[in-house]
Amino acid sequence: MKKLFALALGILTAIGGFVDIGDLVTNGLVGSRFGLSLVWVVVVGIVGICVFAEMSGRVAAVSGRATFDLVRERLGPRMGLLNLLASMAVTLLTYAAEIGGVALALQLATSVNPFLWIPVVGAAVWVVLWRVKFAVLENAFGIAGLALVVFAVALWQLGPDWADLWQQASRPFVPHDESHTTYFYYAVALFGAAMTPYEVFFFSSGGVEEHWEAKDLGTMRANVLIGFPLGGMLSVAIAGVATVVYQPQGIQVGTLGQIGLPVGQALGNLGLAFVLLGFFAATFGAACETGLSVGYSIAQYLGWQWGKSVAPLQAARFHTVVLLSSIAAVGLLLTTADPIQLTEYSVVFSAVALPLTYFPILVVANDRTYMGRHVNGRLSNTLGTAYLVVVLVAAVAAIPLMLVTKAGQ
Repeated sequence: MKKLFALALGILTAIGGFVDIGDLVTNGLVGSRFGLSLVWVVVVGIVGICVFAEMSGRVAAVSGRATFDLVRERLGPRMGLLNLLASMAVTLLTYAAEIGGVALALQLATSVNPFLWIPVVGAAVWVVLWRVKFAVLENAFGIAGLALVVFAVALWQLGPDWADLWQQASRPFVPHDESHTTYFYYAVALFGAAMTPYEVFFFSSGGVEEHWEAKDLGTMRANVLIGFPLGGMLSVAIAGVATVVYQPQGIQVGTLGQIGLPVGQALGNLGLAFVLLGFFAATFGAACETGLSVGYSIAQYLGWQWGKSVAPLQAARFHTVVLLSSIAAVGLLLTTADPIQLTEYSVVFSAVALPLTYFPILVVANDRTYMGRHVNGRLSNTLGTAYLVVVLVAAVAAIPLMLVTKAGQ
């Protein structure tokens, strides 16, 4: 049972990384417009996040230190600061999007305007991050987020033409009514949603919180190899139900409610109840991850005491950063910014920040000063280097594609 709960960190990271508000929105929209022709991007994203999450988790387990702590020391304060500023801009934007996602999920459950929920959600997330133990956080939201498996059940119940879905997934194509630039814009968005920077910050910092050591590398890899592929499969299921229900009718998904409706069509009110639980758990869990990631990264770079396992008075500056970032995220949303549009921007800007996130991890994972005999092997370096090329291409293409397509319009 202890080993089972040890996997909860990976499950929470996967549910909050692959199936956060960004993934819910992007996969639903992509499924309704492009069918399963962009599933290859999800597969590429799964492999990529597994490669770098394994590196960051191994670094944390062997060195006992988290990502930004080592990046500043290994690459110097200037490179570390550039990394920090780029990743924090994206993570804070994502934090606001996740809080907005929780508010949208609560709107679906209560019919109360989401802007009335936003301050309540922001305060609730901060209280959880301040008072709730890390183990409770990862176990509760990681396991509750598994309610999103209902999308896979609904896809089966809808009885689609499996041969047609397989053909769409295995032979990518651009639909006749879509442009190639729009297709690749959403490819970059899906890739950014899969490999958002906060995932590795949270994963490595969580490993330090749980006192991983070199003997725990097997558990860490199980977290990676079970959690992230699970998140990827849920992403494909979300795109699948949108493909089956909306694409034949030419309906473009634009709201969180539309994403969940096919489950209600297939499974009735019970299915919708699971959808609402899954939406809430995934977005709230992701909000906790991103909020912690802001605090983790700034505190680690500046050398402050940090962590949920540390008494708040001993890590006062860490908790102050989390509080201020929560206030800033709520303030951004209360400008009446559309949480869905904010989500779409956050996943695209995530792609822009990817090289600054993953290059330092590759460097540290190859440094014997920190890693000893646990440095990267040939396979890790080959995959890591190949993915740096991919993330660089995605980063360079993201903004031009967003401008040319008017954010996928």
